[in-house]
Amino acid sequence: MGVRDLADYPWDTVAPYRERAARHPDGLVDLSIGSPVDSTPEVIRRALAEATDAHAYPQTVGTADVRDAIVDWYARRRGVPDLTPANVMPTIGSKELVALLPLLLGLGPGDLVVHPRVAYPTYAVGAAVVGARALAADDPAEWPEGTKLIWINTPGNPDGRTWSVDELRAAVRRAREIGAVLASDECYAELGWDGPWAHEIIPSVLDPRVTGGSRSGLLSVYSLSKQSNLAGYRAAFIAGCAHLVGDVLAARKHLGLMPPAPVQHAMAVALRDDEHVAAQKQLYRARREVLLPALERAGFRIDGSHAGLYLWATEGRDAWDSMGRLASLGILAGPGHFYGDHSAQHVRLSLTAPLERVQQAAARLVAPRP
Repeated sequence: MGVRDLADYPWDTVAPYRERAARHPDGLVDLSIGSPVDSTPEVIRRALAEATDAHAYPQTVGTADVRDAIVDWYARRRGVPDLTPANVMPTIGSKELVALLPLLLGLGPGDLVVHPRVAYPTYAVGAAVVGARALAADDPAEWPEGTKLIWINTPGNPDGRTWSVDELRAAVRRAREIGAVLASDECYAELGWDGPWAHEIIPSVLDPRVTGGSRSGLLSVYSLSKQSNLAGYRAAFIAGCAHLVGDVLAARKHLGLMPPAPVQHAMAVALRDDEHVAAQKQLYRARREVLLPALERAGFRIDGSHAGLYLWATEGRDAWDSMGRLASLGILAGPGHFYGDHSAQHVRLSLTAPLERVQQAAARLVAPRP
């Protein structure tokens, strides 16, 4: 199986619901895809402009400045104090890395890639591209011998599942028992809302409490798309085992996968500025505090969602039926069918619409039915 054998892009099937929702007299409230709507912070935009004299090819490994910024950020924001520049590398967004990691690690036909039961579909796409098999399994005890790559996602997209230190430690132990690379997609780690994550740092797979003093076989993936509104910059990075990062780097050099030099400079500035991240989190929080109770009043149950960018909601019926109900209110969500066979009764609602539109959605949800 290769790229040509992939199914049609699933979001195309949402078009009829979008058209229906757009016919609402007060317009469409699009909560379907987590694409930022807030402005890129001025400090980052200035940094990008300062670096536009980019006449030479950029470095695949990243500039010393951006690698130092990544190292410092993990120490300051993620409780990972012992990385070096050899442990990190910028990437062209995180989705390309997720999709290409099996290829970059040398996986091929017959190899096994494990990913979460409720999951962003790109994990399975990456396996398919190289002809590997994909298995949805959350419990480390279910991860088979012979597995080559294991993906975990904490906080999860779409369900907000967040792994504790103890859970991460068990995952690392099992991955090492079976000789698998454990890759942790941690792109929403700055967005903790309630439970312990309201006041604690969401742990990374690279946390010393997790690793047992060794990063061997471990990778962490992060993106600045949501916390810094840099989705259009394609600004992300990978960190972890120096040997694995080196292998990925060598493959990326051959493929010409190098973030543009101005973006690398802007990333370094963004990673050193915590103020704009705190401000952006407050925007997301305000939307969440409006939307969550409105969904519950409208008969939805919110599962998980203690962290991350989404509300994972169910009425206890097929997601397409819920999509239809929401579309009749002018609200577009994402169907749980897109996230695996275990989520057919859920819909995903993003916190990336302007507050005024979220308030409009909430009002429609709680209004008496005619």
